[in-house]
Amino acid sequence: MKKLPIGIQDYKEIIEGNYIYIDKTKYIFDLIDKGKYYFLSRPRRFGKSLTISTLYYIFKGEKELFKDTYIYDKWEFKEYPIIRLNILLAATDNEERFKKSLTKLIKQEGQRNNVEIIEEDYKFAFDELIIKLSKKGKVVILVDEYEKPILDNINNKEKAERYREILRDFYVTIKSRDEYIKFVFLTGITKFTKTGVFSALNNLNDISLDNDYSQMLGYTQEELEYYFAEYIKETAEKLEITEKELLQEMKKYYNGFSFDGEHFVYNPFSILKFFQKKKFQNYWFESGSPSFIYEYVKGRKIEYEDLVKYTVNSLDFTTREIEDANANIFFAQAGYLTFKGKEKYGLEEEYILDYPNLEVKNSFSKLILEANYNLENDKIKELNKTIWKLLSKNKIEELIEEIKRIISAIPYNLHQKRESYYHSLIYTILASAGLNVTAEELTNLGRSDLVLEHNDKIYLFEIKLDKSAKEAIEQIKEKKYHEKYKIKNNEIYIIGININSEKRNIEDYIIEKI
Repeated sequence: MKKLPIGIQDYKEIIEGNYIYIDKTKYIFDLIDKGKYYFLSRPRRFGKSLTISTLYYIFKGEKELFKDTYIYDKWEFKEYPIIRLNILLAATDNEERFKKSLTKLIKQEGQRNNVEIIEEDYKFAFDELIIKLSKKGKVVILVDEYEKPILDNINNKEKAERYREILRDFYVTIKSRDEYIKFVFLTGITKFTKTGVFSALNNLNDISLDNDYSQMLGYTQEELEYYFAEYIKETAEKLEITEKELLQEMKKYYNGFSFDGEHFVYNPFSILKFFQKKKFQNYWFESGSPSFIYEYVKGRKIEYEDLVKYTVNSLDFTTREIEDANANIFFAQAGYLTFKGKEKYGLEEEYILDYPNLEVKNSFSKLILEANYNLENDKIKELNKTIWKLLSKNKIEELIEEIKRIISAIPYNLHQKRESYYHSLIYTILASAGLNVTAEELTNLGRSDLVLEHNDKIYLFEIKLDKSAKEAIEQIKEKKYHEKYKIKNNEIYIIGININSEKRNIEDYIIEKI
């Protein structure tokens, strides 16, 4: 059985070390065969660095590493001089150190290619390296984490812009030396704008949202079942469930990332860690959600409805710099939201956003409760256990009383007199417990506020502000929100809740079994 390549980003090590490699070289061949300048954005731990590494060995001409892959008999495997930069290695504590670290990275690439770089200025050093390497042949340029200094300072707009200016000055060198260049591939987490880092590099082809490359990174369902067949069998046996049941749970928990609104993939890190540990945990989110995410949520008072209420256009990703973009745009690029479908308005296509899966929904909801509502992490863990236990025993009244207790613990000055505020809050409380809850679930007559599925039971919530629980229940019945769930032979409960805006909490509620 081949080993799991957890944390291994070097293509050669994966192949020679007998690790599983999911063959993505068809996508890579298409890129290098059809074009020259490319940019691809993806969330962290999605295989960007491995893609850079794969390109590196292809352009080094190491053909035998690619035996049994798609590209093996289709590419010439000629060796080209390569500049490979990982901006993650640059110092970002101040501008002067950042500039010096860029120069150092360039000089290190010169040493690796047996070329001495004389220039001390980062821009001129980059230019010198390209010109000197071009004497050996046309140059390949591979850049990973292109915007890391900007993301490190996303909560400091002025500083982020200064780093952007430095990077803009640095990358424009690529455009000015086009005649010396064979191929360029740059990656990062965030898409660039028309006036941003690559404003002068206007021939860069951004494939981030292209349908043809939507599954270039991440694991498809077919790839999961083919490459990990032995691990699926082994894990199902360990968990004492069937392989079909295991795949259903994995899909619910880890699948759902989409970069075109049509095709979906699993995050590689979560899958590898899951097969290693053989238990469901929030591997991707907890592997390094940066502290600036917490500060971003806290500073902007992010609510669930802020993130999913409105559809977004592809142009929304390129009209504002990331520190000025709407929260839903930022979180979609960071991987905490994803495209769940498309809506058409005439000739325009808009993307529907939501959490990709249960892992992200659960973890991100905990973060929102802590950052937005001043609930301590230990309290959140305790309430999660309580909510789960109550729901598992179908104690709905006690569940709602627990929700009331949580709401009362939130400082009064944080509450808002909006129905949507309480929708978001109750959704976030339930989602933080790891429950399968959805909001604004569409039916043929409207959208139900919250739908919770647990242990073959369906709970439909309708939440009103300063009205009555009876009115909420009547709306569920009138709109027949429950009808679509009858075919599943589940027990169905409808729950009408009324919030008193003066008391800032649930005033009355009605529970009925349909």
